[in-house]
Amino acid sequence: MSSHAKINRTTDRSSKDSNLSGASNVHSHSREELGRLLSLCVLQKLQNHQDIDDDAFREVIADVIGNDASCKKMTLGEKRELALGIFNSMRRLDVLQPMMEDPSITEIMVNGYNCVFFEREGSLHPTDIRFKDPETLTSVLSHFFSRANRPLNEASPIADLRLPDGSRANAVLPPVAPDGPILTIRKFTGIRPDMNSLIRQEFLSAEAADYLSEAVRIKKTIFICGGTGSGKTTFLNTLSSFIPENERVVTIEDSAELSLQGLPNLVRLEARLPGPDGQGAVSIGRLIRTALRMRPDRIIVGEVRGSEAADMLHALHTGHPGSLCTGHANSCVEMLNRLSTMVLAGSSLPFEAVVRQIVMGIDILVHIVRSAGGRRLVGEIVTLDHASEDAFRVVPQFVYKEDSGLEKV
Repeated sequence: MSSHAKINRTTDRSSKDSNLSGASNVHSHSREELGRLLSLCVLQKLQNHQDIDDDAFREVIADVIGNDASCKKMTLGEKRELALGIFNSMRRLDVLQPMMEDPSITEIMVNGYNCVFFEREGSLHPTDIRFKDPETLTSVLSHFFSRANRPLNEASPIADLRLPDGSRANAVLPPVAPDGPILTIRKFTGIRPDMNSLIRQEFLSAEAADYLSEAVRIKKTIFICGGTGSGKTTFLNTLSSFIPENERVVTIEDSAELSLQGLPNLVRLEARLPGPDGQGAVSIGRLIRTALRMRPDRIIVGEVRGSEAADMLHALHTGHPGSLCTGHANSCVEMLNRLSTMVLAGSSLPFEAVVRQIVMGIDILVHIVRSAGGRRLVGEIVTLDHASEDAFRVVPQFVYKEDSGLEKV
């Protein structure tokens, strides 16, 4: 069955006027209403035992359906579909679950109960998928996040979550989201493209690929920048395959999603948000300082976005060249300016000293863009003029042109 077929079937199941066929229309219950009533029965049956695993939870659902008079004349297929709908609404993301299981979909965006988009191959597509009402969506999100000990309610209307497969979810509830609950999921596809694949996709040229792979081998510090969803992390994963196997590498991330290749001596560290009591937070900056005590050959920071930039620069200047980092910016020059602002926020150094540290600490910047058609590609590769210690002077090495692609300058 195609991915589109999955989505359309989900839409039918979530429609308010969609009823089960034949005997499943007993007592004039729509499939949606029947599922809701049976979900309540499941909750009553579990009472204080809702922490059971998924297999046991499915058994409880099957038991409830098997004992319900409305389900007696259902076919086995109808019962299975009903059970799956109940399970997804109580343990997963309800009508969104088929999209979560579709490997071709890379991002899911819910802008209220009746407005859902998804991304496939870099392009956004609307769907007819909808929840019954805002309250249903709020309930699904609250239960989903609470199972991972991430409170999501009126008192804590914003929450982030990393799913077991590496996908990242962000949810916002009213009143912060006045038009209804918002959910954004960036799925972790598990795809690890090699450099040859990226060349075939015209993400970058073969000459640029050779240039960057050699830069990684000789321990040049590379900063990858671009917009959200441009492919920064994916490209960092690809570049990591050129790190020599005998090196000890420590990765530091806000939310673990790096998938470094061929590194047996690898240590992964992940920042932690504060708990419900406001305690227990572990910042990126603290992890960078911790990593320095682990005898790393390289430190890789998944994303630099705040005052931890000062700690990252300190690491670069204490015998740890060859780092790979990513950040959000619309150009390499803008990334340098943003980086200086972030360092100033985390240190007491004067601006001139910050510029000097950045110039001496970073060797190469790579900017990734998304074309109007949604295609991801390298827009420019620049180096920093280390002779200039009082201002950022970039030296273009490769520049993308519409008519000829990424070319050596």
